[in-house]
Amino acid sequence: MWQRMLSVIVKEFIQLRRDRRSMAMVFALPIIQMCILGYVVRTDIENVSLVVWDASNTPESRELIEIFDKTEFFNVNYYAFDYEEIASRIESGDAKGALVIPPEYSRNIHRGEPAQVQFFTDGSEPGSGIQSLANANLIVANKSTELMSKKQLSEVPLPISLQPRIWYNPAMQSSVFYLPGFVGILMQNITIILTSLAIVRERERGTMEQLNISPLRRGELIASKMIPYVIIGYTQLLLVVATAIVIFGMPMRGNFLLLLVLSSLFLTFSLAIGLLISTISQNQFQAMQASFMVLVPTIFLSGFIFPIESMPKVAQWIASVIPLTYYLRILRGIVVKGVGIEHLWQEAVILAGMTAVTLILATIKIRKSLD
Repeated sequence: MWQRMLSVIVKEFIQLRRDRRSMAMVFALPIIQMCILGYVVRTDIENVSLVVWDASNTPESRELIEIFDKTEFFNVNYYAFDYEEIASRIESGDAKGALVIPPEYSRNIHRGEPAQVQFFTDGSEPGSGIQSLANANLIVANKSTELMSKKQLSEVPLPISLQPRIWYNPAMQSSVFYLPGFVGILMQNITIILTSLAIVRERERGTMEQLNISPLRRGELIASKMIPYVIIGYTQLLLVVATAIVIFGMPMRGNFLLLLVLSSLFLTFSLAIGLLISTISQNQFQAMQASFMVLVPTIFLSGFIFPIESMPKVAQWIASVIPLTYYLRILRGIVVKGVGIEHLWQEAVILAGMTAVTLILATIKIRKSLD
């Protein structure tokens, strides 16, 4: 019995050795992914982008702003002159929080009266929002302790008090943050995996020759390959969004038609990536491995779980070339914040450019495969 089994075992190892590309992917893929995840995954929230409205414009107010900016938690990247400008920065995603110092801030400190400052945080990202509030409270508390140590303010219980306000998700429900992200992840995974098997499946079945001699032109053939998956992708998008809204209570505060239009860019990109993978793979196993090599890093680098601002610089550069990064901003912008194209046009343009380049590469590669 063992001799019969041994012969089969040896045969399997011989076949695996002949498929060197697959074996290389089997051993290299987990190492690459572990290096990426080990380097990127960080639970500490750092470098949160802030917009500041300094209505006091005094040495005391500038000192408080400098304290925020010098910590590892915040970066003061923008200045505003009214609440409307603050709202615009947070709605567009340029800033994740806002610090507002009222005109009477310095006067109240000198009079020994409590000075209030406002802190707004983007509740569409509960993880970073909660930590941002905690860090802002810590900074203000430390500054209050410093002022209380001065003799003239020794009797003031709270020289500075923080007035927090959470936008878009006051209850800080994690589902409000994750559900739109799940929509993007599912759309990417399903479409890439489906189309990554399209061409390689024809090759394994020996039907590539039939495609070559068909009366369809190459462009028509490529379009014929993609259209069914576009229909499937849109159907799945509608089903996933409906499930998230009806069963899990995901909000839909923006224009649903705008979401469908911008989703077409990401669906086309995912289909093109899948077709590109299919053309460079020799069998379905290689296609699946290559798909997972693309899918897993994008989940962690796109901002789906961890804020991009808190990642190392190299990881932030990688995130900037991942289309899912921009699609998640579109999803959360429309679904959670209810913003329009005026705040999402940059993401749409970048996503359209990436989609066009990928589609051209996939088309060229498919034509070479058919030749």
